[in-house]
Formats: sequence, structure tokens, C-alpha cells
Amino acid sequence: MVEFGIAMDGRAPIAGIAEQARVAEDGGASTLWIACHLFLRDPVTTAALALAATKRIKIALMALSPYSVHPVYIAMAAASLAEAYPGRVILCLGSGAPADLKAAGIDSPRPLVTIGEAVKVCRSLFAGEMADFDGKVFKVSGRRLANAPCDVPVVIAASRPNMLQLAGRETDGVLISAATSPPFVKACIDQAASGAAGKAFRKYGIVYTRLGATEKEGIDPIRRPIGFVLRGAHHAENIRLSGASLDQAALASAYASENWAEVDRLVSDDVVRRHAACGTPAQVKARLAEYRAFGLDEVIIGGMDDAKSIAAALAAAQG
Repeated sequence: MVEFGIAMDGRAPIAGIAEQARVAEDGGASTLWIACHLFLRDPVTTAALALAATKRIKIALMALSPYSVHPVYIAMAAASLAEAYPGRVILCLGSGAPADLKAAGIDSPRPLVTIGEAVKVCRSLFAGEMADFDGKVFKVSGRRLANAPCDVPVVIAASRPNMLQLAGRETDGVLISAATSPPFVKACIDQAASGAAGKAFRKYGIVYTRLGATEKEGIDPIRRPIGFVLRGAHHAENIRLSGASLDQAALASAYASENWAEVDRLVSDDVVRRHAACGTPAQVKARLAEYRAFGLDEVIIGGMDDAKSIAAALAAAQG
């Protein structure tokens, strides 16, 4: 049975997180995926608030980047949450949005090596082992986590073939980005499966979702979140497979200058239809079914930033 999760992207005020988490749990969500976008809200703080407000729902730290946070500190944060809430924490690693890293003055060379080494460091520390890692990027030795061993599954956020294969080969699962089209989701799953070579792994995918009384009411509010994702050059293949027409360079420029009218123009109705699940409850349910059909174990509903919207989206998805 396909599960549903909820993604929180860090835009909503911290004061509303506890209520949103409770509504997600009561609505049947399996996991809260709490994003780490530079310059938005801190995911570890958000996760602690969500865990404290709920009883069973899992929390995924999504996707912590070893470029902005050392993997030792990443492991410390995840292990500390798992110590307080055993069995309810998932760690998702990822390179991070290139534009955000650039804005913070952070270089991101050799992503495949960097993420692969971060996975090994975190897994070793979660196992309670004395770290003895001498990699090309990270070197950790002679120390172990104070609160390990601990059960923290590790997932990689990936969109390119080599990273997808790494996720399937070395971790417990793969997270496919928001604003992806169903054909791209299928391509990502196939790549990760080739890396897994028969090994079991979980397949997660974020689908931006917005309900309205009409399709237009669902589409209009989601243009900017979709544009935020699709402005990245690494989404070129996603856009190509969707069949949408989108000028990524113009979109990136419009976002950088906060030209919201141009962002709204570039992210057309057709782009939204091909990269999200928006519209009436019936339209949303049908669209989410397309994503499920490609083999996702958990469909993560994104684009919600208030309790009422989360409840409505979960009801439509499972109705």
C-alpha cells in the first residue's frame, strides 16, 4: 500500500509547525519531510517541534548538505533527535540547491564523492563505531557518537543518474525532488534500481499539490514554489521528459531579481499541469495516482504551508 507524506519547505512560520504536524498525523501521513533550504527556517529546530507535538509520525531531515554542514554534525543532529524519539527519524542527504549554495558563498565540487563519503561517515557513526574514515573530502578518526548506536535510516535526494545509482546501491532509499513530472519519476526510479541491483530500497517522491474549487485556484498559488525548483539547471532533463516549454535561464534571472510577475508568466498553466497535482479534489486524486503508478512507496505532498491545506490534501489523496 502506498503511503503519503507531507513536505514542509521552511517558509511557514515556526509558530504553526506543531499544529501542522498534528494535522498531518491525524490525516494519516506516514512522514513529515522537513526541508533544509538555506536562508529559510532551520530543519532541526522544526523537526524537534514537530516530533514533540506528535506521537507516531516519522520525521525526515531533508536534505542536509555536507557542503553547508559537516557530516559529523549532521549525524549528531539526527542521532540526538532519534535519542529523544526512537524509530521516528530519517536522515536524507543531498548536495543542496546550487543557487542557494552560491548565494551563501559555498562551493560544491565533486558531489558524487562528497555525498558518498557523507553517507559512509554518518552510517559509521550511527552504528556506534569508532570513526576511522580517510576519504578524499572528509577525514574523521578516533571518535564515536555519544548516543549511538541508533536506528536512523539514510536516504539520498537525487535527480541525476550517478547519484540515483549511488542512492540505490549505498542507502535505504531515494528521494526524488519536488516539481518532477511522472515520466521523470519513472526514469529516476529505474536509475536507482539499476544501482540497487536487486537490493531493497524505499522510493520517495515529492509532488507539489494544491487544491481549489477550480483548477485555476489550484494552479495559481503553486507557480512560484515550482519555479523555485525548476530554475535549477539540474532539472533540465525533468523538464525535457515532461514535454513542457520553459526558459530556465529566464526563470532563474526572474527569481534572482524577485520579478514575481515574470516568474508567474514563465511558469505557465501547462508547466504546472506537467509538474504538479493541482485543481479540484478529483483532479488532485487522479494526478497523484499517476505518480503512485510508477512505483513510489511514499508520495510526499508538497506545497502546503498551513494545517487546513494539509488536511484537505490528505483527504483528497486518500478519498
